[in-house]
Amino acid sequence: MAIKVKKGILIFGDICILYVSLFITLAIRYGASNLYPSLATHFKPFSTIFIVWILLFYLADLYDIRLLKKEVQLLKNLVWAVSLATALSIIFFYLFSGFFELTPKTNLAIFALVFSSIDFAWRWLVIKSNYAKMKVLLLGESATTKEILSYLTNNPQMGYDLLEWPRHTIKGHDYEQLEKMVKEQKIDIIIIPSRVIKEDLPIVKMLYRLLPLKIKIVNSLDFYESIFQKVPLEELEEGWFVERITTRRKIYDLLKRIIDIVFSLAFGILLSPVILLVAILTKLSSRKGPVIFKHRRAGLGETAFTLYKFGIMKEDGGALVTLPKDERLTSLGRFLNYTRLNELPQLWNIFKGDLSFIGPRAESMDLVGHYRSLPYYDMRHIIKPGLSGWAQINYKPSASLEEAFEKLKYDIYYIKNRSFILDFLIIIRTIRTLVSKPA
Repeated sequence: MAIKVKKGILIFGDICILYVSLFITLAIRYGASNLYPSLATHFKPFSTIFIVWILLFYLADLYDIRLLKKEVQLLKNLVWAVSLATALSIIFFYLFSGFFELTPKTNLAIFALVFSSIDFAWRWLVIKSNYAKMKVLLLGESATTKEILSYLTNNPQMGYDLLEWPRHTIKGHDYEQLEKMVKEQKIDIIIIPSRVIKEDLPIVKMLYRLLPLKIKIVNSLDFYESIFQKVPLEELEEGWFVERITTRRKIYDLLKRIIDIVFSLAFGILLSPVILLVAILTKLSSRKGPVIFKHRRAGLGETAFTLYKFGIMKEDGGALVTLPKDERLTSLGRFLNYTRLNELPQLWNIFKGDLSFIGPRAESMDLVGHYRSLPYYDMRHIIKPGLSGWAQINYKPSASLEEAFEKLKYDIYYIKNRSFILDFLIIIRTIRTLVSKPA
């Protein structure tokens, strides 16, 4: 896929530019004659720091091709990432000077300027160029193909050049015309609705005859998922879940449970002074009611459990959705809600096994009853809910059935693709969200 190719090119390019920028910085600072001695001193420390830089580039969405449509946004994200990476690098070099054995404050400033200039030009060229651009032919018509067509047409930076088959229905005798079009237009990918593959044998035979041309033929559902990182629930059937959803992953589930226990216990001990302080302040606040707010939520298998939070409302009860400027919040509650410190008691839920660090949001039993009318909603309960999750970082809190349905698309995507890599990326993006969320 063009997106994966561009992401790979960007990551590889960043790594190369980091080292090229280091060479240029050392040549400017110490002269070409002293390049190699200074490189020997700086290479290992900077290589360690570069890991932080790449991680921050991910946090700044510099590898999310979807968000880099405009040069202004690209420059803004790059400046933010480089500024934060430079500041953290200085802190690391001075804080762990015994390990790094140098404190290159001036060198880092020069390096940041050199790297920013080269990397912006590099990214602009990659995103704007036609290199690695793939020609895509849309066969047939469905809700997913219409959405794919609209999105990719308006987002050329994704790296796809779209063409449509000129007929709404495809017939077997059109093969010669289709083959001619594929060859002349140098088509790389053909996208076809899943129902067409299942129901129309002549079309399947026609596509089969195209395989020797080394054309990639993609189900529209799979292509939609790769582009939007959610699943098109409107077009799914029960068979899709039977084929694609794995309910048990023994090694993954076991290791994830061990990680939940170890880290919930570790964070509980490390943050115990903060937890105690928040508990005291909550007790002294204008809140009416106990320090710990308890609520029944739906867990694994839709089994009810008690979720714990610090109370942030003046009085318990009312709508469960908390708005940024909710008048029901106490003065302390606004701060706790903003920083998410009110959720610290959920470490106990994670330790007990009610929650995981990552998973679908644990909804209230009342909301679950309301949302049960949504198609395939029960599927989100085949794994444990989480403190954070794919839907939480990609979509706003749901306040209606329509918004809940949109979040469900992300939840099912996570359930289908869950892995330690995806969990790690969710944690990183959760941290980014907490740091950059508006007041």
